[in-house]
Amino acid sequence: MKSTDNTFSVEKAEESSGFLLWQVTNLWQREIKKALEQYGLTHSQFVLLASIHWLTLHKQEVTQVVLSNHTKIDPMTTSTVLRTLQNRGLLLRKEHLTDTRAKTVGLTEEGKQIIKKAVITVEKFDAKFFSLLGDKILEMNEYLTTLLGQK
Repeated sequence: MKSTDNTFSVEKAEESSGFLLWQVTNLWQREIKKALEQYGLTHSQFVLLASIHWLTLHKQEVTQVVLSNHTKIDPMTTSTVLRTLQNRGLLLRKEHLTDTRAKTVGLTEEGKQIIKKAVITVEKFDAKFFSLLGDKILEMNEYLTTLLGQK
């Protein structure tokens, strides 16, 4: 017997984009967490370390603000996670040469070694996880970029 309560605008849960995105995100994050355990990194730590490495390779000056904007991790969380990574000896934070409010961030040699291995692991996992999409992966990335408001 069908309910007469019309609280939801969809007939089936699978018709709710938000619910589907939430489910896929949870599945993906759960598996990423498992993949990163061998490096002793949380997902946020990985994203920040990988972003420092990426931005450095692309000749960008890396500050906490740049990292926060690049990763979409709020500034306070970024600072807290970076402090943890600094205490682990994976990165260095220094006063900015010209902006006294800013801190520059760079990887230590140990940080570089760990993130290079972790990136390979995560990229292999992503390739397998998203392989079900086949040739639609680029289209999905375009949709996600649109949702991030970057287009």
